[in-house]
Amino acid sequence: MLLDLVMIAGGLVVLVLAGDALVKGAVNLSLRLGIPALIVGLTVVAFGTSAPELIVSIQAVLSGVPALALGNVVGSNTANILLVLGIPALISAIPVARNLTRDYAIMIAASVLFIALAFTGSFGLWQALVLLAGLTLMLGDCYLRARRQRAGAVELEGAEDGMPGLKIAGYLLAGLVGLPAGAHFLVEGAVGVATVMGVSEAIIGLTLVAIGTSLPELATTVAAAIRREAGVALGNVLGSNVFNLLGIIGVAGLVGPIPVPLEMLQIDLWVMLAASLLLGGFIWLKRDISRLWGVVLLFLYIAYVVSLFYW
Repeated sequence: MLLDLVMIAGGLVVLVLAGDALVKGAVNLSLRLGIPALIVGLTVVAFGTSAPELIVSIQAVLSGVPALALGNVVGSNTANILLVLGIPALISAIPVARNLTRDYAIMIAASVLFIALAFTGSFGLWQALVLLAGLTLMLGDCYLRARRQRAGAVELEGAEDGMPGLKIAGYLLAGLVGLPAGAHFLVEGAVGVATVMGVSEAIIGLTLVAIGTSLPELATTVAAAIRREAGVALGNVLGSNVFNLLGIIGVAGLVGPIPVPLEMLQIDLWVMLAASLLLGGFIWLKRDISRLWGVVLLFLYIAYVVSLFYW
């Protein structure tokens, strides 16, 4: 048990550091190649912070615990809204940008598609292809919008002026090597804890692993809140959630079938959707996420996690 906990802690540390390195390397490489900043912000940055979820989910399927992969994605999406936005809101109110309604609608559409496919019983080859097709459409939409808004440059987390090519390569290498290693230790430790505690891999994925793989998003949004720039967090959360649903399970479903546990169909998918709809109230009404709402979001997440061990 102690060794499993050490493996989990070590895996989480490696995942956070490797994920940060991969984001920095990818952002600076993209800008060096002349890719428009808006495309980088909507794709590379948001997807880069989801890299731990991707590697963990693939590792879980290869290790014969696909329920952990599914729990990781569903749990991460719930955590991204209630936890990742809740904690920074306690530091500084999160302003809601006026141009997020389209991205929010895409996230809801991705959530509905994901839930509909989940009710087929498992995510196999054809379900994975449908999810990846949806991701392709979303990326195409981002590209077309970026072409129309090339003048709207954005400042990107992790971007440095004139970063040397060798340094970019070092960041990319650290991320590509560290992510699989961290994922391996995290999955092995999580399975060991699940076995000792007598709980399912799905619950471990929904809680411990989901929180761990959401740490890159959480660290970024907390840092932004401290700098009073927490508003940039919303766009990254929306993009990460879409990639989690369409990209991660899409790729993992190509590696092997992912059966959907009955309890996830009855409860967890709907909690994820409810959290997503709650976020819509702020976006459609253009209301800031205040400190009070930060407390509410955090309370809802804690209540959900506690309830998982008593249902």
